Amino acid sequence: MNTLQQIKTWSATHHPRWLVILRIGLGLFLFAKGINFMRDSQMLESLIYGGRTLAENETHWLPILITWANLLGGFFLMIGLMTRFIALTQIPILIGAIIFVNAQKGGFAPESELGLAILTLVLVIFFLIEGSGPISLDAYFESNRDSKGQGRNLP
Repeated sequence: MNTLQQIKTWSATHHPRWLVILRIGLGLFLFAKGINFMRDSQMLESLIYGGRTLAENETHWLPILITWANLLGGFFLMIGLMTRFIALTQIPILIGAIIFVNAQKGGFAPESELGLAILTLVLVIFFLIEGSGPISLDAYFESNRDSKGQGRNLP
């Protein structure tokens, strides 16, 4: 049995129901951050680019990517769909927030969100390993795929 199968088997037997609430809370937090970034895009750009002005031909794709990754990632975590993949896509964003954004603010300065970013990163890594759990769309689709049989042609 390969490592991914071992992790799936372990997480299926060791997933308490209260972790579903934690996963939904993490998804709500990421979704709210995405809404906040969408509402105040200038703030996000100043955090990313450090206040320097960009030339006209430079693209502003990074704030858009971060905003939509938080919106969609948060929504998918809430409903438990593609949880491990979504958690994997959130890790580079959170590492960037910890290293670049909070370093500009001064680490543990009062307006810094370093602790919150580290906690979010730890939870995302946890759900990367643990998966979505029994109350999720991942579990629903997995159980229906197994019950309907493989290889059957649908009309």
